[in-house]
Amino acid sequence: MASYRLLSLIALVFVAGGALPRNVRAQAPVADVVTQAFFDGIINHAAADCAGKNFYTRQAFLDAVNSYSDFGRFGTADDSKREIAAFFAHVTHETGHFCYIEEINKDTYCDPSFTNYPCNPNKQYYGRGPLQLTWNYNYGAAGNSIGFDGLNSPESVASDPVLAFKTALWFWINNVRPVISQGFGATIRAINGAVECDGKQPALVQARINYYTDYCTQLSVDPGTNLSC
Repeated sequence: MASYRLLSLIALVFVAGGALPRNVRAQAPVADVVTQAFFDGIINHAAADCAGKNFYTRQAFLDAVNSYSDFGRFGTADDSKREIAAFFAHVTHETGHFCYIEEINKDTYCDPSFTNYPCNPNKQYYGRGPLQLTWNYNYGAAGNSIGFDGLNSPESVASDPVLAFKTALWFWINNVRPVISQGFGATIRAINGAVECDGKQPALVQARINYYTDYCTQLSVDPGTNLSC
């Protein structure tokens, strides 16, 4: 009787509507997709004297991913690869192949209308990290979520590589993931649409697209449609 029940339970798992989604079962761990060779293929383009060359590491990225288990687990196995390709395309563009930790043209980036994230007058909220986290409201919200004082210690993002990747993943999950099913173009709009999209900076948009399609090729996945914005 016990054996019969066991076989019945096994059968139920595979009946229509009862099996785990085939696409979920096929997803590979992020570490299996973002191999050392893939990561090195990006950072090796950075010059030897780049600050980020000795800051960004694959291990720091993977350590950060441990806090964002949904990353790279979107939809089908191909969807997951496209998400990873899109993330690293934007990171490559924002950091110059992991060359830059901090924004080149630094500014204060304080928006006082966000009263729940009051600016420290002695701090600047310019771009830092893989996706160049910017503005007081992003530093404040990221700090609250991750567990660091983003408003009073924004420079922490540029001194701790795991924290830097966590801020990038935080921004991605909260601001980019919701539109990723609309195509790569929607992710450009979510990250820097006001500056680049709708014909404002077509060369920058194309640069992001080129990185994305290259990484999709490396990961053996079709890039999909709606690549531009």
